[in-house]
Amino acid sequence: MSTVPRTIEHTSRRLLVPLPMPYDRAVKAYEKLVPLVDAARFAQLANWDAVLELADINAPLGFMIYWRADVTATMAGSRSGWKSTEYLMGNHTIAERMYRHDPSVMLHAPLRTVIYADADGDTYFAVDQPSALFSSYDNPAIAEVGLHLDSLVAGLLTELGAPVPAELRH
Repeated sequence: MSTVPRTIEHTSRRLLVPLPMPYDRAVKAYEKLVPLVDAARFAQLANWDAVLELADINAPLGFMIYWRADVTATMAGSRSGWKSTEYLMGNHTIAERMYRHDPSVMLHAPLRTVIYADADGDTYFAVDQPSALFSSYDNPAIAEVGLHLDSLVAGLLTELGAPVPAELRH
């Protein structure tokens, strides 16, 4: 075991994608496409194959919501007038494909996402590009999963009727 701390610098690419619907409709559409994880149900399963099968059923686009925060309500009374909801979106069966190589990948899995309305009322989906995050682990197997996550984010954006940034197309 090393007793010397390591510092790893990496690039993050934030994607701000316009959504073609008002904020409230965007949140509802997102939460329909990315369902809440049923943690209790997953915990009852007898083996990893059953977990994989349930994940495929529970996350038809590859993602589940692990945490949600109504930032608008949290900031109520402040000078901030944004409408905003923050999420942790991911899939633990996909994350496991990286975790087996390096447990510190969990710094970036699940992915942080935000849906917000700007001052003009335009709605956006924000996420750091997965492949940019996971390529920093200097492991081809982890980087490959990051590219897979890029394609899943692209699929989600397509289902939301949003433009897919060129950075997500491989």
